[in-house]
Amino acid sequence: MPKILIMTDSACDLELDELQKAGIKLMSFNISIDDLSFRETVDKSKDEVYELMDKSTEIPKTSQVTSFEFLEAYKEAYNQGYTDIIYMSISATASKTHENSVMAIDMLFEEIPESKGKINIYVVDSKGYTAMYGYPLLEASKKAKKPDSNAKEIVAYLEEWASKSAAYFVPMTLKYAKKSGRISAAAAFAGELLGIKPIIQMADGGSKIMSKIRGDKNIIPKLMECIESEMTPQTPYIMLTGKNDTLAKQLEKEMIKKFGYKAEYYSKIGAAISANAGNDLVGIVCRRKNV
Repeated sequence: MPKILIMTDSACDLELDELQKAGIKLMSFNISIDDLSFRETVDKSKDEVYELMDKSTEIPKTSQVTSFEFLEAYKEAYNQGYTDIIYMSISATASKTHENSVMAIDMLFEEIPESKGKINIYVVDSKGYTAMYGYPLLEASKKAKKPDSNAKEIVAYLEEWASKSAAYFVPMTLKYAKKSGRISAAAAFAGELLGIKPIIQMADGGSKIMSKIRGDKNIIPKLMECIESEMTPQTPYIMLTGKNDTLAKQLEKEMIKKFGYKAEYYSKIGAAISANAGNDLVGIVCRRKNV
């Protein structure tokens, strides 16, 4: 009978209690805000991170999970008798963490040659962030606990989800995008002066501006237009929110009116997204159609 360990990193934005309940092994990013450093999810809650951001003039800085940290996690899993490890990472284009996790596989087999053939390690590039891979990991953990679980089938499920999922969100301020370089300083400045906010899509390891919104009253209607054209009907969706979930609740009401069902759950964004989009946004993660 296989013994499968599901692993991920803290940019998936699952809460600590969710991870523990699901039996998912967490690799935490180290976050620095001003002179304070801490492990994301483990040492500070998202609300505490939002508060730190509001008091700071700097954007959070994130450090990659090293190959040595992955090696230690792989060794621990091997010693505990796991036959398979499935690690789903933050987008490989965003962090060397994915590359480090792959590098650590060879390091394990070099350090413990007898482990080769006894444990299989699969690394899946989520091609995204936050609930884009947090949600399917919860589903994967359920599959892994079944007596007839199959690691390759779980990997195939995660890869298929990664190829189709996307996040669509509107940041309430552009100052973080300007500082991080995601949106040029000139564009961010002009947007703030004119009261324009972008709808940003994250998918396939990248991001792009789908459209621009003038005036806060148009945020929900314009997001709905975007989601209607992009989302596969009757598939799960997840609400994205930051420090204020008021708009997310309004958006979910419109989604229920249009599609007839509620969100799977609400996902608060962590430091990895907050560093680029700010700690206040509204959005949705869903499966795209025609992909």
